[in-house]
Amino acid sequence: MPNYTVTVATGSQWFAGTDDYIYLTLVGSESCSERTLLDKPLYNDFERGAVDSYDISVGEDLGEIELVKIEKKKYWVHDDWYCKYITVKTPYGDYIEFPCFRWLVDDKEVILRDGRARLPQHDKTGVAKQHRRKELEQRQKTYRWKEWHPGFPMSIDAKAHSELPREIQFDSEKGVDFVLNYSKAIENLYINQFMHMFQSSWGDFEDFERIFMRIKNTISEYVMEHWKEDFMFGYQFLNGCNPVVIRKCTEIPDKFPVTQKILEASLERGLTLEEELKEGNIFIADYELLDGVTPNATDPCTIQYLAAPICLLYKNSQNKIMPIAIQLGQTPGEDNPIFLPTDDEHDWLLAKIWVRSSDFHVHQTVTHLLRTHLISEVFGIAMFRQLPAVHPVFKLLLPHIRFTIAINTKAREQLICECGLFDKANGTGGGGHVELVQKSMKNFTYRSLCFPEAIKARGMDSQEELPYYFYRDDGCRVWQAVTSFVTDVVNIYYDNDKTVQEDVEIQAFVKDVCSFGMQDFDYCEFPKTLRTKEQLVEYLTIVIFTASAQHAGVNFGQFDWCSWIPNSPPTMRKPPPTKKGEVDMKYIVESLPDRGRSCWHLGAVWALSQFQENEV
Repeated sequence: MPNYTVTVATGSQWFAGTDDYIYLTLVGSESCSERTLLDKPLYNDFERGAVDSYDISVGEDLGEIELVKIEKKKYWVHDDWYCKYITVKTPYGDYIEFPCFRWLVDDKEVILRDGRARLPQHDKTGVAKQHRRKELEQRQKTYRWKEWHPGFPMSIDAKAHSELPREIQFDSEKGVDFVLNYSKAIENLYINQFMHMFQSSWGDFEDFERIFMRIKNTISEYVMEHWKEDFMFGYQFLNGCNPVVIRKCTEIPDKFPVTQKILEASLERGLTLEEELKEGNIFIADYELLDGVTPNATDPCTIQYLAAPICLLYKNSQNKIMPIAIQLGQTPGEDNPIFLPTDDEHDWLLAKIWVRSSDFHVHQTVTHLLRTHLISEVFGIAMFRQLPAVHPVFKLLLPHIRFTIAINTKAREQLICECGLFDKANGTGGGGHVELVQKSMKNFTYRSLCFPEAIKARGMDSQEELPYYFYRDDGCRVWQAVTSFVTDVVNIYYDNDKTVQEDVEIQAFVKDVCSFGMQDFDYCEFPKTLRTKEQLVEYLTIVIFTASAQHAGVNFGQFDWCSWIPNSPPTMRKPPPTKKGEVDMKYIVESLPDRGRSCWHLGAVWALSQFQENEV
């Protein structure tokens, strides 16, 4: 009688093991084995991290093993089990591995294909085609689209992390519990002592050090020491948390009426403003997105304010980017003065603080939330709905977006929801952040996710003209590395453009992203089909780069750049000044966040900057 040896590996996660009944069936091209009981309750097999082997005898040759069916039947209570993989040794000495890497819950049967990736057109047997179709039918019932807010990218249909499919949940919900993490951060940073004085102002800038000195690091300490300097202010546009707003200015906009006379003292080279523009030495950061956004009004005892500033920057003879003019509103006029480095030091400092606060809002809500988290979730949902586990693109993308849906669901549950943590400290809380995403979506295009194009579109692509833009330089290197890797993978499975066109699953994937995930918005220009290998490589590079490198670039530096609160105030408690010469240090300190909001902000940027326990 032919004999097959089956090896089963259980995951090492807590609670991965099981004491339920485990059954297995081998499905071959010629026949199937009988349903075999591998383990009974209390036999101590399938413990956490265990690798167990079993011999299965069959009455006839099964042929080529195509599928493995595995069932878990409850013994006493439902006992989730995490299976890593199953290997089968055939009577001919061949080893076939069947990856699983998923939780088996309830009494459902799981059917596994072997680990070799295959395109849909390359599956020839009826068994393989049927398995592929059934897997996607089940996934499409499980992974459903839902609109969280009008005008947003679509998200997963789940109100809470616990409602998600088990295979995409975090191993421990505690790891992504924002309330728990923020509270723990506030306690660990020894700033909970200030929370009882929630709405009281700090005395002066030195007072902020009382919540800062225990938690500083090399970068944050440097920021604290130099944040008032124009050089540090300008440098952050290139290499801070939000290095995506600055663009080369080729023409001064009408809404920002700066003139040669106004700027003369800041232009070092002896050129006119027009000549400096032509030479490529003038840059601009425009926060027009914030214009008209509703400030946080969730706390009737503290009025909060937003502004939509425009900042003009100048590349000096040392190639440093320096601020030379700031207007705090979008409409020019007597009550919207243009602040200059030659103004009173308090006027100029407060104008820069307002720009930094506005930059913080755009960073958190647009650069970070929308353009990495929410768009990666769209790619992730479409991947689960349209690509079976045997598809090479599923295998390629899964490690990059595996937990995106889980972290976003937890954020909607606790962080950015109504009355969530976002409302506690941020000036765009209470609904302003929703407005900001809705406005941003109207300019969100597929091409803007292509890193080299996005850099070039802002006129920031020349390393010779702008030598210290490390975000650009490092980003381009990573983009090229990802492109090279994706190209190699695509070349293995797609021998020509026709193979791409005939891959019905990859076509369904990109169509689902555009037509459902992005709701077919005309202006988004997401492709509905891919015609060439080159287009496929670029698409997959965008997915991987956005979820990994781009997210890392704008997320993990938050504590470095934003923990010194005057450098990145999450809210402002005084309105933007409408005249020059009326601001003193007391007004500036009273404009900054109070003690309680400072503590929440510190806990947030600390928690968001931490790596997950199993993150690579």
